[in-house]
Amino acid sequence: MSSEAPRLTVVVPVFNEEDVLPLFADRMRPVLDGLQVPYELLAVDDGSRDNTPVVLELLCRRWPQLRVIRLRRNSGHQNALTAGLHRARGEYVASIDVDLQDPPEVIGEMLRLAESARLDVVHGVRADRSTDSPFKRWTAGLYYRLIRRVVGTTVPHNAGDFRMLSRRAVDALTEMPEHLPVYRLLVPWLGLPSGEVTYRREPRAAGRSKYPIAKMVRLALDSVIGFSAAPLRVATWLGVVGIALCAALAVAGGAAYLSGNVVPGWTSLIVAVLFLGALQLLCLGLLGEYVARIFTSLQGRPAYVVAFDSAVDRQKVEEALCRL
Repeated sequence: MSSEAPRLTVVVPVFNEEDVLPLFADRMRPVLDGLQVPYELLAVDDGSRDNTPVVLELLCRRWPQLRVIRLRRNSGHQNALTAGLHRARGEYVASIDVDLQDPPEVIGEMLRLAESARLDVVHGVRADRSTDSPFKRWTAGLYYRLIRRVVGTTVPHNAGDFRMLSRRAVDALTEMPEHLPVYRLLVPWLGLPSGEVTYRREPRAAGRSKYPIAKMVRLALDSVIGFSAAPLRVATWLGVVGIALCAALAVAGGAAYLSGNVVPGWTSLIVAVLFLGALQLLCLGLLGEYVARIFTSLQGRPAYVVAFDSAVDRQKVEEALCRL
């Protein structure tokens, strides 16, 4: 790989994608070669447990611009993206998933828009999601409506992690001490000049999705709790509602005592106890989410650990051989 700093870096988080990687390379390489700019494709192997490292090594041997970073353990999609952003060398840095649902051909349009309009951020916006399942479209719509209401309307609707960033935007992101980053919210928060490019979302080229329902729920929780104190306010309002209901029950109990009807009601008692217990557990759970984030931040552990970087480690080997 050339020591010259590339004009463009494309970051691709990869986890157990041995089936789709050859298809991705066959489609991505002509696109990047056709841009006529120095580039590097930075594949971040997020601790894959299949043959993904082998496939990446074979691709790296015949694709000089392909650079592979391997993490020691699976750190999650957003942390793998963080590793790529931290080590990207390009003046512009694009991020894309390997499943080919986001078309690589849009990268050239993003780069031209960023350069011509002097934008620091170009979001890829999914204007057509007809290839997604109805459940996926419904949950995605619910997620973006929730986020825009809680965080603000600066978050582009239907914009994921397919985007183009300038070097200024990348440097700003790498300086932020985020332990659980959600870049679809962090990037708009920067307030840098931005634009949008729309595209049609395509079906997954091969393999299975690495974002099941559990990870989607986790992303939604990280998005809301990491960027807003609204859940704590919800807990406060639930407490107010609980107090109001308890006061109403107290008034009803006093009225029953004055009227002489003092036979205890088991149903009303158990309903009140269960309701108040559920409120307390919910409020404790919300508080626990914030305390857990404080605890993680105080630990100071790195979000990821790099085991291998083909651009750095191979250069060290070559230098050692030259000294022999």
